[in-house]
Amino acid sequence: MKAALPFTRPPHALLIEPIVRQALAEDLGRAGDITSELTVAPEARSKASLIARQSGTIAGLIVAERTFALVDQALHFELAAPDGSTVQSGTVLARIEGSARALLTAERVALNFTGHLSGVATATRALVDAVAGTKARIVCTRKTTPGLRLLQKYAVRCGGGYNHRFGLDDAVLIKDNHLVAAGGIKPAIERVRAGLGHMAKIQLEVDSLPQLEEALGLGVDTILLDNMTPAELARAVALSKGRATLEASGNVTLATVRAIAETGVEYISSGAITHSAPSLDVALDF
Repeated sequence: MKAALPFTRPPHALLIEPIVRQALAEDLGRAGDITSELTVAPEARSKASLIARQSGTIAGLIVAERTFALVDQALHFELAAPDGSTVQSGTVLARIEGSARALLTAERVALNFTGHLSGVATATRALVDAVAGTKARIVCTRKTTPGLRLLQKYAVRCGGGYNHRFGLDDAVLIKDNHLVAAGGIKPAIERVRAGLGHMAKIQLEVDSLPQLEEALGLGVDTILLDNMTPAELARAVALSKGRATLEASGNVTLATVRAIAETGVEYISSGAITHSAPSLDVALDF
């Protein structure tokens, strides 16, 4: 089992709780868990284990713990494998003990969060492992499920990746449609510099080497190289000579990511690790 990385600090419980409350409200509906209430005696107690049914990297146990606590504060949740752990199929992730009704009520929401977020962490870990030994870092994007961005970006960190901006207010990222609307790279950069505070960075997306050269001449902090071939990326790194941080984006898969990393770019962004990661199979066994 691989230990969690030191930068995987979880979001504060105050930020997690509203997300979990919404998921529980969706599941409980107007009448609550009528199946458990009608089939299980109110005094019945049970012990259960969260178990990984597939090998992968775990994320979301902090969310599962909050789920069980919100359903019944008296439930006892014992963590066995922390978020960020890489586990084998059959590994016990946590043990929960208490009201059988409460365990059954919280089960699906806890599993949904843990399975989905572990899938994100696992997909991230696969890319991170593929670029090991290079200087490239794997980063996520804003291609997240509405309402789950905070948790998905946490899962990326659990998988050994790094976070790109969390929202539109983090930093300036000028993309192709901005350039069309602004009338080109230079006027876009000039307008940003006229109104941007000194604490924010400027990133510009380019899809050609001539655009890159123009951006370098304007002193852009970070340049996103969109859908370039490895040969073009290597040329971009040579042209940059360290004048800007370079991020590669587009056509990032397990089959291509190593070649992209070997060009010398500092960052490789992937939307797929959040929007297309398959859930990891996690179960609750009584």
